[in-house]
Amino acid sequence: MPLPHPTAADIERAIRNVPDFPKPGIQFKDITPVLADARLFNGCIDLLIDGFKPGDVDSVVGIDARGFIFAAAAAVKLQAGFVPVRKKGKLPYQTHEQSYDLEYGSATIAMHVDALHPGSRVLLIDDLLATGGTAAAAIALMEKLGAKILETSFLIELKFLDGRKRLGGHPVRSIVAY
Repeated sequence: MPLPHPTAADIERAIRNVPDFPKPGIQFKDITPVLADARLFNGCIDLLIDGFKPGDVDSVVGIDARGFIFAAAAAVKLQAGFVPVRKKGKLPYQTHEQSYDLEYGSATIAMHVDALHPGSRVLLIDDLLATGGTAAAAIALMEKLGAKILETSFLIELKFLDGRKRLGGHPVRSIVAY
């Protein structure tokens, strides 16, 4: 008999808080207990793509590295392509790059120049929405290629950092919010 579908509260209970990681003052949200539980992991994917069905989405874009886990699984369920957004220098072909500011310094992400086509219907999925810098940079890359961003979906949102306001008005879904 199949287990009942998990709720967002079930998923939240499985997320482990790790104090002072990777540096003092940070409360790291460890998702590995969620990933280790097949029912919770499957439930996360279902919640991240709720309302979409095969044929609605051309590509699911995932952000390096934990976003790959959720985006690739979502792409399989939606029978869509998976497109990785990686750190600069990690993709083997020609890329578009987008830099963004971090708390201390900046970073650059990249996407292959032919990863998406004008009018492609795309979901952006990542594990965490914090300040929104990485997701906003990924959105800029997708828009440069002419993609139609249907939604941005995150397993966790740190609402107190107000990252969604950097996402250019695109619809935002988060499963667990702190």
